[in-house]
Amino acid sequence: MLAVNPESISHKILPSIHPLSVAPMMDRTDRHCRYFLRQISRRTLLYTEMVTSMAILHGDKQKLLGFDRDEQPLALQIGGDNPQDLAKCAQIAEDFGYEEVNLNVGCPSSRVQSGNFGACLMLQPEHVAECIAAMITATKIPVTIKHRIGVDEVDSYEDLVKFVSIVSQTGCTRFSIHARKAWLQGLSPKENREVPPLRYEDVHRLKRDFPHLSIEINGGFTSLAQVQTQLQLVDAVMIGRAIYDNPYLLALADREIYGEATPPPSRHQIVAAMLPYIDSWMSKSCKLNSITRHMLQLFHGQPGSRIWKRLITEQSVLPGAGVAVVERALGEMQV
Repeated sequence: MLAVNPESISHKILPSIHPLSVAPMMDRTDRHCRYFLRQISRRTLLYTEMVTSMAILHGDKQKLLGFDRDEQPLALQIGGDNPQDLAKCAQIAEDFGYEEVNLNVGCPSSRVQSGNFGACLMLQPEHVAECIAAMITATKIPVTIKHRIGVDEVDSYEDLVKFVSIVSQTGCTRFSIHARKAWLQGLSPKENREVPPLRYEDVHRLKRDFPHLSIEINGGFTSLAQVQTQLQLVDAVMIGRAIYDNPYLLALADREIYGEATPPPSRHQIVAAMLPYIDSWMSKSCKLNSITRHMLQLFHGQPGSRIWKRLITEQSVLPGAGVAVVERALGEMQV
């Protein structure tokens, strides 16, 4: 196994303390989604969608990795299993200005498995450690990992301890853990997020057994009250689709989680903050619905939310659709 001498990582920047993050979500957390979420919370850590190492090395890097500086703090999540390729990607992430780079060892999709990365790598902890070590050596920004509590029948607490013990020897100190096991066969990615039971206690116990590591828990959280409860037991909490389905959930995060005194933005203020951004992208021939699709749930649970969603959905795909569509939909909402 390729390991890292602790003396060789003395120059590394340790992961910042981010008690709350929005999970990387395929077809969700693209740059437009992240910019939108940043108007709601200035402090919550955001992640890109998972980008494969091959795409980074051989694709359009600006299109895949470009982001607005206002999206920070922002982490790039990478999928891959080749240490040398991942090392190159980590350096590219640093060059682009990402705050940290994260290795995906949790996705159970068949496409990911066919490339021998994602959750199936949990069955190869020594190889994961080699990948992480190569990434750490290649960059000064923090290298972190997101994984499951187990895979298939390799899902005991002892198996989890073995995995974390081996990987942490590389110098990796932040572990984001989805508190469900993954089934590599028989369940879809959606079912893998819902069917295997949540085992929060395994993650809580891991934090007790590895107090020197930063342990983040993920899976099933839908409120900031739940986040605050979890923060008494672990270092951080990651929320995924609950944020996408109700993005205003983040509005109180800066005050309640980060202790800031600034009042949360209203939904109208959030939309207003998006208008210059939308106008700028429209001038680059961007399609309006590629941005507004992430904003559909902003008024979730509010009077008029159906009108907002209908107007945005129907009119943002029309030829020439631009800022006026959003302004018109906003005008239909109660202040």
